[in-house]
Amino acid sequence: MKFYVATDHAGINLKNFTCTLLSAKGHEVIDLGPYDQERVDYPDFAIKVCQSVLAEPLTQGVLICGSGIGMSMSANRHHGIRAALCHDAYTAQMARAHNDANVLCFGERIVGLGVAESIIDAWLASNFEGGRHCGRVAKIEAIEG
Repeated sequence: MKFYVATDHAGINLKNFTCTLLSAKGHEVIDLGPYDQERVDYPDFAIKVCQSVLAEPLTQGVLICGSGIGMSMSANRHHGIRAALCHDAYTAQMARAHNDANVLCFGERIVGLGVAESIIDAWLASNFEGGRHCGRVAKIEAIEG
C-alpha cells in the first residue's frame, strides 16, 4: 500500500514515527512535510495529502496535528475523502471496516507512540466489509458541500 503522510508543526515527531513504522511494515510512504517544527497551517498539508490520495487510486493518507481535529475537518472537505479521527485501535478498525475510510487522522498531543502504533496496526489489518455499509458510504459520497 502507498501512503501519503503529512502533519503540521505540532505533529512532526509522530509523523516521523509513523513514516518509519509504515515503511518498516513494507508500505511505500511519501512524506509531504513539513520537515521541521516551524509553525505552519494544517489545512495546507491536508490539501496536499487529499489531492494525492484522490489522484492515485488505491492509496491512503495519514494526517497528524496536535489533536487531529483540524486535519480531519480539513480533509473531509474534499469530495471522495473519508477521513477518520482515531484515538484507539477500535476506532481505526471501525473506520476502515464500516466507513471505508481512506485517510487516518490522529493527534500527537492526544496519542503516544504505543497507541499510535496500535491504531496503525488496526488500520492496516482492517478492510472495508462492504455489504450493508456500501449504501451508507454511497450516501456520504452523495453529499454535496
